[in-house]
Amino acid sequence: MTLQPDSTTALPAGRFDLLGHLERFADRPALREGSTTLSYAGLAGRVEEAARAYAGARRLVLLTPGNDVESVVQYLAALAADQVVLMGSAQGRAALAATYDPDVEVCDGVATWHREGSAHELHPDLALLLSTSGSTGSAKLVRLSRDNLLANATAIARRLAIRPDDVASLGLPLTYCYGLSVLHSHLARGAAVRLHDTSVLDEDYWRHASDITTIAGVPHTFDLLQRSGFAERDLPRLRYVTQAGGRMAPENVREWAAVGRERGFDLVVMYGQTEATARLTTLPPGLADVAPGSIGLPLDNVDLRLVGVDHPDPSVGELVASGPGIMLGYATSPADLALGREVTELRTGDLARQRDDGLWEIVGRRSRFAKVCGLRIDLDQVERHLARDGFVVAAADAGDQVVLGVATGARGIDPETLHAAGVRACALAPAALRIVTLPDLPRNARGKVDYPELVRLATEQQPSGPVAGQVTPADVTALLAGLLGRPDARPTDSFVTLGGDSLSYVEVSMRLEELLGDLPADWPHRPAAALADIAGGPRRRGRRVETNVVLRALGILTIVGTHANAFTLLGGAHLLLAVVGFNLARFQLTDAPRRERFRRILSSAARVAVPSVLVIGLFSVWGLWAEGLTWRQVWLVNGLTSASWSEPEWYFWFIEVVVHTLVVLALVLAVPRVDAWERARPFAFPMALVALAMLTRYDVVNVPGDGDHRSHVVFWLVALGWAAARARTTRQRVLVSVVGVVTMVGAFDQVHRNVYVALGLLALVWLPHVRLPGAVAKVTGVLAGASLWIYLTHWQVYPRLEDTAPWLALGLSLVVGVVCSAIAGPGIMRALGWLRLR
Repeated sequence: MTLQPDSTTALPAGRFDLLGHLERFADRPALREGSTTLSYAGLAGRVEEAARAYAGARRLVLLTPGNDVESVVQYLAALAADQVVLMGSAQGRAALAATYDPDVEVCDGVATWHREGSAHELHPDLALLLSTSGSTGSAKLVRLSRDNLLANATAIARRLAIRPDDVASLGLPLTYCYGLSVLHSHLARGAAVRLHDTSVLDEDYWRHASDITTIAGVPHTFDLLQRSGFAERDLPRLRYVTQAGGRMAPENVREWAAVGRERGFDLVVMYGQTEATARLTTLPPGLADVAPGSIGLPLDNVDLRLVGVDHPDPSVGELVASGPGIMLGYATSPADLALGREVTELRTGDLARQRDDGLWEIVGRRSRFAKVCGLRIDLDQVERHLARDGFVVAAADAGDQVVLGVATGARGIDPETLHAAGVRACALAPAALRIVTLPDLPRNARGKVDYPELVRLATEQQPSGPVAGQVTPADVTALLAGLLGRPDARPTDSFVTLGGDSLSYVEVSMRLEELLGDLPADWPHRPAAALADIAGGPRRRGRRVETNVVLRALGILTIVGTHANAFTLLGGAHLLLAVVGFNLARFQLTDAPRRERFRRILSSAARVAVPSVLVIGLFSVWGLWAEGLTWRQVWLVNGLTSASWSEPEWYFWFIEVVVHTLVVLALVLAVPRVDAWERARPFAFPMALVALAMLTRYDVVNVPGDGDHRSHVVFWLVALGWAAARARTTRQRVLVSVVGVVTMVGAFDQVHRNVYVALGLLALVWLPHVRLPGAVAKVTGVLAGASLWIYLTHWQVYPRLEDTAPWLALGLSLVVGVVCSAIAGPGIMRALGWLRLR
């Protein structure tokens, strides 16, 4: 579906009758909390009753709201009675009260009156005061009028086409302009708002979510939704999901847009600031794939322009907004509450450019603010706050963290004490704050603190953690750097961006689980700093191992066991082809640029081809194999030059299939049009390849000679594994499962072989991980990690023992492969470093 902007009449201008507006919608549901529903008529009655207490004077009301009906009633009552509402979080309430001396304080539905009238001169246009820094309790407030609130609510409601039968899920704080805008825009249209303070990871949230039509979230919300099993949730009425509160990575925008297409809802990326009441722009849902890094187009009543800045790109300037939603001005003391409009346009502090297609993009920030976890942090305010506590620090924006640099000098610094003080000053989670101790703060030629250099030093220095023994981002970074041969790794890098692939995946995942405990499904894409945050959670008995790792270990075990005559279970190599496709989609087919994808796929092919060529060539030269090995086997081209099966010529058919498939896919996906198709249809694309591969699977296109071991015949298994990794919904998983089972019927002469591969495919689709005893998990990881070397070397081990001691042949084959992997694997990885993504 695609949202169509609503062109209905805006809310009436002039003095807005809030109670009359609520009464218009009579018995329609207005607010829902748990199993309780309050109609618009009921809401109007409660608001009118609460508003009577304010009769006789305008006052400054400090409201500490929760996400509950009573808080909304108290908020609307104060507005209806023409009071000035100062929104304060529980953490910032005391600081705001000390600075602004409110006439009335309302918390948990209880009003505390400090005086009958007001101690302040309140401008007649002033209606609402919001902190510029989210929940930090900053004394710098944004002054908003009724007209600001009405204009922005109307513009948002029109752009999102909010309908009276909509139900918005609102878990964002009402102290946050984004959360408040969801309430305003839906009440403006007579729609319902479901209030909650439970996490989407809590099953209680989903018990009451079946009727919601919209979800609003910051980037972290989408991480939680993914972990909550969102793709499996039954949300039949969901129309759209909005994202604001900070930039979401373009690859995540594309992914959620694709999920929306499959599920029938739109993703609407939004941009705004508290100083603009809430929203300034939205990205049309249909453009999420082609412009995932854009903030979109301005709302109907918003004008944007650029003012020049000193920037190497002449098309970049500071973004300036104007329109009826722009604030009256700032307040830093009670005297400012008497001021009227001081600004007519907003200099956002964001560096932006306008694309040729009219869309706007944010490329950086000019001001001294950071946006972390959806909160705007005034870095100058943080420095002043900590200075009052006796800490002379420099606060810098590191993207997903705030860095506090402190000069040790002659005075001893306790990093833990400073960290605790910094957490209080920023109102952030401990992991979002990093302390860097230095002999002196870095400074530029003008003697000012060099903040970019401070951030750079922070990535090099072992951070001082707040808790002894806590896993730090540096710990995770060091582990990734060592295992992937990337000494240049940074805390902002992930396994995927460092060039990790299916061969290195097993060891890295097992080592990370030893360090952190159970890993989330998307851990390969998370930065090292984010992975460090999950450490310390409860650990269950045994270890959780991803299914594709288990299948790799099982596949190589059954291959060697069957060859050694210890038992007979054919199909291990064909199952591993599905695993190859599964891991290709996870690690190489990311949202990296096309050329980087190309290099990653070729790098993975080289990591299979190079050791294979060396091992086969070495043993062939030494004459350790039977006659029949030629240059065709050494250079992995036997399947391209020979049609009929014979041994030992076809010993390495599996290696050839993997290498040929990766090289061909790298070349095909290097074509811009094909690359665009795959990105736009990440699930349909591999399923289309499965359909194409049916031409050789069912001999529509005749392939002479042996067909069970040639790349273009067995490619359908790789494509099925690829599709399994891309399947996000139940419908998609069912489709992959059905196609996998049906195409395995009669694929090989042996029934058990077909069943084995089919069951493995089903496990990839439906079983993301299994929990194994610790010792079993360790062995599984070792076998999976060494599977390539076991495959290459087992041909030299088992033939000498298969007739007399088949189980010993199996065991020795595994041991030799593991030892060779441990000795030669790291050296070859370093030798191939030039092929890795840098």
